[in-house]
Amino acid sequence: MESFKNYIDGTWQESKSGDTFETTNPADTDEVVSEFSLAHEEDANQAVEAADAAQADWEEIPAPTRGKVLRETAKRLDDRKDELTETLVREEGKTPAEAGPEVQRAVDIFYYYAERAMDYDGTVKKSSNRDRDLYTVREPMGVAGLVTPWNYPIAIPAWKMAPALATGNTLVIKPSVEAPTVLAKVFECLAEALEESDAPDGVANMVVGSGKEVGSTILEHDAVDTVSFTGSRKVGEMIYQQATDSQKRVQTELGSKNPTVVMPSADVENAAQIVGNGAFGVTGQACTSTERALVHEEVYDEFVEELTSFADDIDVGPGLEGADMGPQVTESELEGTLDYIELAQEEGATLEYGGERVEDGDCENGFFIEPTIFTDTESDMRIMQEEVFGPFVGVMPISSLDEAIEVTNDVEYGLSAGIISDNHSEVNRYIEEADFGVIKVNEKTTGLELHVPFGGKKASSSETYREQGDEGMDFFTIIKTVYDTS
Repeated sequence: MESFKNYIDGTWQESKSGDTFETTNPADTDEVVSEFSLAHEEDANQAVEAADAAQADWEEIPAPTRGKVLRETAKRLDDRKDELTETLVREEGKTPAEAGPEVQRAVDIFYYYAERAMDYDGTVKKSSNRDRDLYTVREPMGVAGLVTPWNYPIAIPAWKMAPALATGNTLVIKPSVEAPTVLAKVFECLAEALEESDAPDGVANMVVGSGKEVGSTILEHDAVDTVSFTGSRKVGEMIYQQATDSQKRVQTELGSKNPTVVMPSADVENAAQIVGNGAFGVTGQACTSTERALVHEEVYDEFVEELTSFADDIDVGPGLEGADMGPQVTESELEGTLDYIELAQEEGATLEYGGERVEDGDCENGFFIEPTIFTDTESDMRIMQEEVFGPFVGVMPISSLDEAIEVTNDVEYGLSAGIISDNHSEVNRYIEEADFGVIKVNEKTTGLELHVPFGGKKASSSETYREQGDEGMDFFTIIKTVYDTS
């Protein structure tokens, strides 16, 4: 078992209360992964005040030097990649094949923003006065408050922290108490890089505690200028209200109910693999997971057969034992999925495959469930409207592209949608008419490139600023326009 404190004002500190908590392995709840110092309101206030005190000095550090801090952090993360991957597997439940790429993604994000820090600036414009220089500059917002979830506990913090720091902001981050260990190890690497650069104490702070107490303290603190949150719709909408009431700039990325459309021109076996990987990868615990398969009636029966075969080949169990699909992260998440499975049957859907908790052998002490497929679904069923957040997919027949687009948009969410088709006209029309922030063609709805914008529409997002790429930096900066006749 490892032990960690909060990182505040350049030092590792126990909480003022002395309270602690433990994290356990969701694949084997008898295994304690880490012990953490549990932060409370007083600790969160101290972290924000430290970030506020450091911000002006950090902003004055040349951007290439800030980039060097991110580059050195990336190098240290890369050196510890195997350790970070195993930590992620033990604490969050991913398989090594899923955790390794997530760790690598965090490494790549720090490297990417290290380079972007050097040339991200304003623009020069031609003035109507030949004796005037006219240009814009980008300045940091100030102190960033970041609240991140358990399902991507290294990648999501990385794509919030790196652009914030690159653009001269300081930050306070609150990770989920379900899986904070891998972020604590990121902070070990970042702390070393900051110390080597002679950066002021307080540039980056991590406080681990409840959302109700620590998260709310960060959101409501007068010194926090901008808030970025990823998590559930319910919490995100509350955070948006809190932060905007305090006149803060806000960015939220929330849940979704993502569809993949399968048209007659698709290779059905390949389509089933795409949908299966999108639905059951990372145990369905991704905001971009495929939860609705909208399949043309001409290939519906064949698709269901192929998808069932795909699910049947998945080995459920602990990732470190070589399984294909790991556990859900907590008992409450598992129970939530089981509740939706029961609801689906009450609504009249047919349980085509799975639906049971797995409790034998290596799965005895974990939160395991079979990959689950429902057929005979209808768009107005709750299981086709509400996010399940488990290895669950509802398959629904559609008769045309018109119907596919109608059903695609017949939800309150709008994050990631996919279409599998060899018909270019169908694909182009779907891209134009699907009311989703991300469109995937002939590939799974999960998986993102780090240098392009990411974000949803409708209830999946605040629809303010996108994350990642240059847009990820735009959120943490504000433009100043200069008229210079000197």
